[in-house]
Amino acid sequence: MVRLAAISAGVALVALLGGIWYATMPGGEGDDKYAQCRNTKVAGGADTIGGPFTLVNSAGETVTDKDVITEPSLIYFGYTFCPDVCPLDTVRNAESVDILRERGYDITPVFISIDPNRDTPEVVGDFAANLHEDMIGLTGSEEQVQAASQAYRTYFRRQPGDDDYYLVDHSTFTYLVMPEDGFVEFFRRELSPDQLAERAACFLEVVQ
Repeated sequence: MVRLAAISAGVALVALLGGIWYATMPGGEGDDKYAQCRNTKVAGGADTIGGPFTLVNSAGETVTDKDVITEPSLIYFGYTFCPDVCPLDTVRNAESVDILRERGYDITPVFISIDPNRDTPEVVGDFAANLHEDMIGLTGSEEQVQAASQAYRTYFRRQPGDDDYYLVDHSTFTYLVMPEDGFVEFFRRELSPDQLAERAACFLEVVQ
């Protein structure tokens, strides 16, 4: 019960911080080609989210965002030792990808670890492969992971503990990123696979 309470408190903290960084409201019109698709608005503008990153893939190769985001992608920041939130969110994303592919849309699920201490390339690769055959698993040095997290304005913080079973508080948004346009939308974890797929499809229709 104590552990469950700690996890709940961590999720609540993340939700609070998420509310500070992002506001959920209709997006503006202007010259935004995705305006009709947006359900959210980012404080400071969508162009303040995302950007270049350098990480390590499951084969131990150093890759950049240009190597990874070669088609529309759903990006999630989490960690493989996460007891419940990450597995649920990443399974949801994998199911959404399958729904979208059945509808004729090309999209790739991406998992970026925020726990490089435990998530080696092999570990993160196995985690991703078990969720979806095409999911890309990424890790890196602490500096590389921190830089990628900051680019997407995500939050994570390791909880106190010296053993190998520590938890990591982290934000839980999923990001839709386009090769040409970069970040275009984020999705909250409350969405079902069908709901996420439906919202993402609007953006994918614009570019296909």
